[in-house]
Amino acid sequence: MVLKWSRTLVNIYRVQTNLWFSCRSISRVSSVELPKVVDSMGKSYADISEGHGLEQLVNLNTMFRTKAVSLALPPGSPHRINDPNYKGIRLFILRLMLFYSKQSMSIRAANVIYRRVVSQADNPMVYDVFRLEKTFRTTFSMLVVHMWLCLCRLKVEGKEGVELGQYVYEIYNHDLEIRVSKAGVNLLLSKWMRELEKIFYGNIVAYDTAMLPEAKPDALHNTIWKNVFSSDGSPTYDAAALPAVLAFSRYVRRECTCLSLTDKESMFSGNFMFSAIYDPNTPR
Repeated sequence: MVLKWSRTLVNIYRVQTNLWFSCRSISRVSSVELPKVVDSMGKSYADISEGHGLEQLVNLNTMFRTKAVSLALPPGSPHRINDPNYKGIRLFILRLMLFYSKQSMSIRAANVIYRRVVSQADNPMVYDVFRLEKTFRTTFSMLVVHMWLCLCRLKVEGKEGVELGQYVYEIYNHDLEIRVSKAGVNLLLSKWMRELEKIFYGNIVAYDTAMLPEAKPDALHNTIWKNVFSSDGSPTYDAAALPAVLAFSRYVRRECTCLSLTDKESMFSGNFMFSAIYDPNTPR
């Protein structure tokens, strides 16, 4: 199974050679705001999103407009995860057991990176702020978006980044298989995983294409609506959802730029954190 997923990720990188881009160019891509509208019943998106306690506190139209900054965790952050500094006989034994081999260190780093992805994708604040029902579909969509952001940034570092991204991808697929099983799918699991693989691949290509400098101004909005907000993949907007779609589009652009400002060491060690959803100025 692992080898199969590995080949898939390699194919994604090969096919998208011309689509991958430096995230630093994101800040030069225009983002056109669509007019604020309401649905035919005169209700705003917040009005039809009962149960989301933050709806009266969050102004989606003002979110994610602050200047992009590095997502690297400072040295004293309690969220940092570093390899233990063993000495003496313990260090000698661990070296014999290949604990410090390139592969072992890459797998540990990939686990930390994926932990950052999961932390954001499973964060209840994400669903409250963007007024999304937390289901398997929406959680999967969030996993894909944040996996894409990480893989895109790692790809910038060349072969070394691609190899690390492959380990992250394998861990993601193992976690996804567990999530599918927990969702109650025990029969035809392989079929479900193949379908999710196709969706992942399609979303990656769609996000890359939407972020190209020559893409239409509303390309990212349309892609996010279809892949994240639309319950049936329909290209037709639910007008009431537009503020959330536009806010999430700004979030994606900002995070990609923030990751481009994050140094290689922080990325490769997993010592970074995605921006806080509700309060971007929360201390790290």
